[in-house]
Amino acid sequence: MLLQIPDLFSADEVRDARQALEAADWIDGRATAGHRAARVKSNLQLATDHPTAQALGNTILDRLGQTPLFIAAALPLRVLPPRFNRYEGAGAYGPHVDSAIFPIPGTALRVRTDISATLFFSDPDEYDGGELVIDDLFGEQRIKLPAGHLVIYPGSSLHHVTPVTNGTRFASFFWTQSLVIDDQHRRTLFELDSAIQTLTGDHPDHGAIDRLTNIYHNLLRQWSTT
Repeated sequence: MLLQIPDLFSADEVRDARQALEAADWIDGRATAGHRAARVKSNLQLATDHPTAQALGNTILDRLGQTPLFIAAALPLRVLPPRFNRYEGAGAYGPHVDSAIFPIPGTALRVRTDISATLFFSDPDEYDGGELVIDDLFGEQRIKLPAGHLVIYPGSSLHHVTPVTNGTRFASFFWTQSLVIDDQHRRTLFELDSAIQTLTGDHPDHGAIDRLTNIYHNLLRQWSTT
């Protein structure tokens, strides 16, 4: 499932984040790529232990925990601490698939990358190129969102970032391990949950709400990996 979540960060919050990102010390993004991915990766990243990465990453995690749309769509079990990249000067990331498992730094835990996410910190008119291109079941999807907007998509997707030929593209990226490993099952649960919420809003006393809610939780119980 590919889903856009608008306004995860407000314009003021984006401005403050950008100031911190622009002042940070960046490293070659190939340092965190696997052998094959490093051959097609040309960008800059913040080191995972950089103070800005840790502070802003914690803010993102807190915000995700307060965002019902993300929770309903991702059904998160664990979220890898967000990372940050910077594309400029024709920087790009060629076609690749994200690693299936990532360790959580400083812990013995690992995250299965069921869901990939990109949070934009640059507006589309600030740079040329830099589209996130995802090979989806329904064809190629080209994503270039306003600053503060988030997109989530299956971690199994082949994807790439087109060259940034002018300006600078700042973004955060991270992965979520879901309670439900199968993307189609997550989509079904999300659509069912959305229908329940709509019905509750329009007809709060409708007798079907409890029955549908029961179906939702029974499916979640059946499909959950925990």
